[in-house]
Amino acid sequence: MMSTRLVTLLNSHPIRRIAPQTCYSCLSSIQKDKKDHTAAGFPSGFCFFKRDFWKLRVGSLAGHECGLSNKRSFSLTPGGIVNAAPSSVQPYLRLMRLDKPIGTWLLYLPCTWSIGLAADPGCLPDLRMLALFGTGALLMRGAGCTINDMWDKDFDKKVSRTAMRPIAAGQISRFQALVFLGGQLSLALGVLLCLNYYSIALGAASLSLVVTYPLMKRITYWPQLVLGLTFNWGALLGWSAVMGSCDWSVCLPLYFSGVMWTLIYDTIYAHQDKDDDIKLGVKSTALKFQEKTKPWLSAFSVAMLSGLVLAGANADQTLPYYAAVSTVAVHLAHQIYSLEFNKPADCWKKFASNRNLGLLLFLGIVVGNLWKKREDSQYETHLNSIPT
Repeated sequence: MMSTRLVTLLNSHPIRRIAPQTCYSCLSSIQKDKKDHTAAGFPSGFCFFKRDFWKLRVGSLAGHECGLSNKRSFSLTPGGIVNAAPSSVQPYLRLMRLDKPIGTWLLYLPCTWSIGLAADPGCLPDLRMLALFGTGALLMRGAGCTINDMWDKDFDKKVSRTAMRPIAAGQISRFQALVFLGGQLSLALGVLLCLNYYSIALGAASLSLVVTYPLMKRITYWPQLVLGLTFNWGALLGWSAVMGSCDWSVCLPLYFSGVMWTLIYDTIYAHQDKDDDIKLGVKSTALKFQEKTKPWLSAFSVAMLSGLVLAGANADQTLPYYAAVSTVAVHLAHQIYSLEFNKPADCWKKFASNRNLGLLLFLGIVVGNLWKKREDSQYETHLNSIPT
């Protein structure tokens, strides 16, 4: 009885007619299964909630974005925030991947490492700088995704995982994306202008990498290397923002470690799409390494850890830092040993776990810096500033 009423109400609802077999508000393509007769009761062109539709409660249907009422359930998760936004805004938020913050974390974390290493002995990192770089990472990751999707519109249409990205799905035109890109870059420039002149010039130098990275998959089997050069620019910029210029004995090993880290996690990520990449003629390290992926990832891990040890030594880091580096080593070993690179779900799980790896290292840097003793001159300066 309840099921009959729902079907009748759905069939009579005038605003539910959309493209056949596609649920745009869920941003997912519904695969037709000959053995699945769930949709038999729905006219062609109506959205249905996949094969387990009849298992859902009526309340869940009413709260679904494709549902029968105008009410929207809200949660504080990134996806929930995007779904709660006005429908006209949602495609732009998805274009900048606000619903998938892992990329923002991976861009932001090398900045935090650098800012943490540049802090005065015995002090916490500069919270203002951490906030500025967090805002900049959100904006620049969004800008990078916008550029990527503008370049890859035709490719994205042919890959199941990316077919419902806003530009590929026709929800946003290339011109609208270009205007949106201009807005993101303008705001990012505002963040950059809050830094010193050295850092402004250094930050501006990274823009060429941001623009050209999406083209690399058409040219070389090493686009992940170019992504690493791009994503870890904050390892240079964070130090210069705090100190006024780069100490290359610390910044270069840290930057090198970040690049190696990106080669690890983005090679794992690329294994999700390798079948589609072969069909489209797109290149990646996943296709280059194939069955030899684990030895390559192991070599990148050794290089990353060596760079971190060198950066820590040159920054006079202490025991907690090296304990964190050791934990990072264990994390990487587990990732690589347990990786099933022919299973996309496992690739995504291992890829996403790198946020925790980066946070562990940042924690080690902060605690290691607090472990240091303040220099006598700092105490004298502090004492002299106290009125008698």
